[in-house]
Amino acid sequence: MKYPIIAYGDPVLRKKATSIEPDEYPNIKELVGNMFETMYGARGVGLAAPQVGMSMRLFVVDVTPFDDEEPALKDFKKVFINATILEESGEEWSFNEGCLSIPDIREDVSRKPTIRISYYDEDWKHHEETISGMAARVIQHEYDHIEGKLFTDKLSPLRKRLIEKRLNDISKGAVDVDYRMKFPAAKKGR
Repeated sequence: MKYPIIAYGDPVLRKKATSIEPDEYPNIKELVGNMFETMYGARGVGLAAPQVGMSMRLFVVDVTPFDDEEPALKDFKKVFINATILEESGEEWSFNEGCLSIPDIREDVSRKPTIRISYYDEDWKHHEETISGMAARVIQHEYDHIEGKLFTDKLSPLRKRLIEKRLNDISKGAVDVDYRMKFPAAKKGR
C-alpha cells in the first residue's frame, strides 16, 4: 500500500520522532514494505516514517541507483529502526539534495562523508556499523527527518529567503507531483 507523502509545512515533519518497541508494532514488516513501496512509487532513495505521517524512529533507504558511481552500493537496501548516529567524521562535501516532502526544490547541502550508526533492522536485530559515501549521505538526510529536521534547515539564511515562496506554495499544494501527497495548508473543498 502506498501512503501519501506529507508535504513541507506539516508539524509532523518538525517533531522529534519517538522510539518504538517490538511489541508495539507486530506488523513492522508490513509497514516497512509499504514504506518501500511508497518510496519507489515516488522514485526516492530514502523515506522516513514522519514523511508518511508517523512520528516514529523508522526510515528505509535503497541507494542502489548510485551503484554506477559507487559499486559497493549494489545491494544497499536497509531498514533503520531506533537509529542513533554515534559519530560523523571526515571533511564535509556538498551534494545537490532533494526531498519527497519538498518536491521540485533541490539545493546543495554539506555533510560529513562517514558515519557510525547504531540501529535495529526489521527483524529487531541490532547493528552498529560505519558507513561512508552516498549511503552515509542518504542515511543522514533520513536521520534528520526522525530528528524533526529538513535539508532546508542546512541552507544559508539568504538561500532560505530565496526559496520561501516556493516552500509556502508546496505547503498549499501548488506543486505538480506524480505521487500522492498530503498538503497541510491546502484549501479544503466544499
